[in-house]
Amino acid sequence: MQRCFVQLQHKTSENGDVKNLQIATAQFEHRSGDKLYNLGLIRSLTKKAAALGAQVVAFHECSITGYTFARHLSREQMVNLAETIPDGESVQELVRIARDSGVAVLAGLFEKDADGRLYKAYVCVDRHGPVARFRKLHPFINPHLTPGDEYVVFDLHGWKCGILVCYDNNVIENVRATVLLGAQIIFMPHVTMCTPSTRPGAGFVDPALWLNRKEDPTSLRLEFSGMKGRAWLMKWLPARAYDNGVYVVFSNAIGMDDDQVKNGCSMIIDPFGDILAECTELGDDVAAALCAPAKLTQAGGHRYLQARRPELYRDIIGKEHEAEQHVVWLEPDPNGP
Repeated sequence: MQRCFVQLQHKTSENGDVKNLQIATAQFEHRSGDKLYNLGLIRSLTKKAAALGAQVVAFHECSITGYTFARHLSREQMVNLAETIPDGESVQELVRIARDSGVAVLAGLFEKDADGRLYKAYVCVDRHGPVARFRKLHPFINPHLTPGDEYVVFDLHGWKCGILVCYDNNVIENVRATVLLGAQIIFMPHVTMCTPSTRPGAGFVDPALWLNRKEDPTSLRLEFSGMKGRAWLMKWLPARAYDNGVYVVFSNAIGMDDDQVKNGCSMIIDPFGDILAECTELGDDVAAALCAPAKLTQAGGHRYLQARRPELYRDIIGKEHEAEQHVVWLEPDPNGP
């Protein structure tokens, strides 16, 4: 099996064999379709992560290609934007960045395969080459994307790591399944928040606030911190870590993403559901934290996993179901014209 497509389904090693791991999460304002520019920022932020002692740094969903602008692209345009993995130029540049910095790098892009299928992909590379590739299970930004069909758990510095991209994390079974496959750390790259929804307080952030952030940071922070942004994130993200006794590495874009504003808040959460580190700049930023293996078994989530009784709910959870995915801000407004 090629190293870039590792999927481990055996029991993880004992925590005593795992050493502390310094991980960084990053955020930056990407440019739509400008892979050269975005990779340049990934390189400079990886250098900053290395200066913080990080052994691994994670970037947001489609951090290489840009994201929300893809909702307007035709299939032909998507094919031209996408790359093959692992031999595409962007992945090879990530390997060079990892080699030059000594830091493993995780980043996202659109992928095309030999049969012409398109995917939302997220990759991990280190100085030796590609380590893992994950295809988003619940893509929606472009109708020509094919959903991924497998969970991926891979080894990184002795830790078992998983990946779930953005919407994948809202389906809680995905997180539990990844942990049951052995994941001790789950990388959760996003481009999220600051979009309309049926929940109270949701909505877009006025781009003028972002453009005026240096003169008036307070007004922007009020939007970013409230129910349009971080306050919503805090309703569910720490719970994914706590309930499953797993480290969560959340990476998110900040600034203009096509015609939308994103609020960053990239952070690392431990198995107790506590935030260890968070990006707080109104712009490009990196934050790092130490992942200690002892917490994996000290956390309540570990005990809850051991107490499971699958015989009670195996047939309920596994019942046939036709997937129906709704993204409110992409759907026509029923009250509109």
